[in-house]
Amino acid sequence: MSYNRRTFVKSVAAATAVLPFSGTFASEAAKISQKKYPVAFFTKALDNYELAFMAETLSMAGVDGLDLAVRPKGRVEPERVADDLGAVIETGKKFNLITEMMVTAVTDASDVLTENLLRTASKLGVKHYRLGYYDYDYKVGISESLKTIQKSVELLAHLNKEIGIQGGYQNHSGIKFGAPSWDLWKLIQNIPPEWMSSQFDVRHAVTEGASSWILALRLLGKNIGSLAIKDFTWQLKGRKAQVLSVPLGEGIVDFDLYFRTIKELNIDVPITLHVEYPLLSPEEEKLTLIEKQKILVQKIKKDVGFIRTQLNKNHLI
Repeated sequence: MSYNRRTFVKSVAAATAVLPFSGTFASEAAKISQKKYPVAFFTKALDNYELAFMAETLSMAGVDGLDLAVRPKGRVEPERVADDLGAVIETGKKFNLITEMMVTAVTDASDVLTENLLRTASKLGVKHYRLGYYDYDYKVGISESLKTIQKSVELLAHLNKEIGIQGGYQNHSGIKFGAPSWDLWKLIQNIPPEWMSSQFDVRHAVTEGASSWILALRLLGKNIGSLAIKDFTWQLKGRKAQVLSVPLGEGIVDFDLYFRTIKELNIDVPITLHVEYPLLSPEEEKLTLIEKQKILVQKIKKDVGFIRTQLNKNHLI
């Protein structure tokens, strides 16, 4: 970490510390909270930067809020929720960023950290959290694994209802539960989506089903609680195809069909923008913090603009 970066972030933090969380800021936060399709930013891509720098950068890029990483090695460690989460959320507010979403590793309602994490977050205004992932146990088979996972999901849904927070399970490409989407629908179809939902990730859906992903979107439609958006293309390394993450609109995800279907199915939920392509090249990493920020803002702003253009084009906002 360079001296320039430390100095810059300290100055930003000092400047924002003297700003009262006034009625003006509260009013702006309320407007964003009531906005259709607010765009949050999954903080993983910027979690290595100081908090004030991250918040200012995202605010400059036009993001509405934070989808905060509250998990091991995330922006907030689960053990530190009571001490750190409120401060992070308040810093976001100083830059007109709401924090109504978070990403967790939660999979077990009986885990000693789970209830404290969810209750604390809910009291601080977080409305939606993403669960951790479940694995299939090949020793007992797919069918028996589903029964075990279903019990965990139902117990979490019960806890969510008690606390007043929505859980969301992300379909992620690979061999974990939820990758094919059909297994997720089977488990949550009869659970009220306000307590347990699908966080529909279009990139991972397309990765797993180049054409059939649209069926997964239609199947899960009524159970979707949030939309994770990112883009990708394929690259060959030897004889193996690998995913290459790219900015929105530069890959193979059919966003025209995606947003048309969102409109048709009347899916009105928050959006979380995931940036998984490199925001800075190795050479750009050597620049000053101010120079880096200009590049970060430009790239994130382009993705945010792409989402809002699609929303406008499809008469969603």
